[in-house]
Amino acid sequence: MDSCIFCKIIKGEIPSYKIYEDDDIFVMLDINPLSKGHTLVFPKQHFENIYDIPEELFAKIMLKSKRLAEKLKEKLNCEGIILQQNSGQKAGQSVFHLHVHLKPVFKDTEIAYEKPLRKKLTETEFEDLQNQLLLKEI
Repeated sequence: MDSCIFCKIIKGEIPSYKIYEDDDIFVMLDINPLSKGHTLVFPKQHFENIYDIPEELFAKIMLKSKRLAEKLKEKLNCEGIILQQNSGQKAGQSVFHLHVHLKPVFKDTEIAYEKPLRKKLTETEFEDLQNQLLLKEI
């Protein structure tokens, strides 16, 4: 996609702090990080979000993300990792090229918690949702 910033980075039209690349995946440091080592993992082929990407490629991205999380813990001695993938503008997606964030968490890392935003549902609401979403396979 011509206007996509990640596609331009992959083509070398925009510089990046690349830390890994293979035939399918590109990994770089986020230039607006939450913490030291905040990394983005994304496919080289343009897919807007989780709904568009083939399952096999998404699975590969997640496997590389797990391996990267292990490296970040080993190299940076972080206390944890936030693994985040936003799909859709309302969900916080700002670059419409699927990507996964790996955000190392350190003692001094400030995190915006969602706990105060969580909803209270009644038993009837839970049962209705269960009936609506009940799957025979996934």
